[in-house]
Amino acid sequence: MRAVHPAEVRPELPGVSENALKVVVVGGFGVGKTTMVRSVSEIRPLHTEEVMSRAGRQLEDTSRVSSKSATTVAFDFGRITIDTRSTLYLFGAPGQERFWFLWERLLSGTMGVVLLVDTRRLTDAWYALDRLEHHGMPFIVAVNDFGGPLHSDDHIRRALALGPEVPMVEFDARDHSSSKFVLIALVEHLHALALHQKR
Repeated sequence: MRAVHPAEVRPELPGVSENALKVVVVGGFGVGKTTMVRSVSEIRPLHTEEVMSRAGRQLEDTSRVSSKSATTVAFDFGRITIDTRSTLYLFGAPGQERFWFLWERLLSGTMGVVLLVDTRRLTDAWYALDRLEHHGMPFIVAVNDFGGPLHSDDHIRRALALGPEVPMVEFDARDHSSSKFVLIALVEHLHALALHQKR
C-alpha cells in the first residue's frame, strides 16, 4: 500500500464556516417557501421543484393556488454568509402532505424555524404547528402577502392558537429585504429566548 505524501492531502475547503446555523422554513402547500429561499439566498439555491402532473393536482387542493404549476418534491436549500465565521443554511420543507415524512429529518439540528402562513388558508398551518410544538422547536410566524383578505394580528393568532410569546411578522416572500427581515426577526427571537433561559 502506497504511503500518502503530505502534499497530496487535500486542504480544507475554502469558505467552510466555524459556525453553521441551520434554519428551516415550513408551512402548507403553496405558501411561498421556495420563493422565500430563492429571494434571500446569496447563492443560486438548490431546489427540487417539478411540474405538477394531473395526478399530483388530484392529490393536492389547488383550488386556492390555481396558478401554481410546479411543486417542491424534496426541499429547497440556500445560504447566507453572516460574517467571516458564521454561515446560515436555509432549508425549505415541502408542503404537500405526502412529503411530510421529510420534515423530521429537516428539523434535526435546526436552531429555529420560520412558519409561513397564507391568510387565505390559515388551517394549512396546523400540521406545522403540531410538529413544531411536538419537537419543542422555537419559531416565528411569517404572514406572506398574497393580496388576499386582510386579517388583524389578533384574528390570525386566534385562528392558529398562538400565544403572545410567538413573534409574528408580515412580509413579501418575493422581496429580498422583506425575507431578510423575517430571518432577522427569528434570530432576535432566538437571542431573547437564550437570554431568558440564562436568568
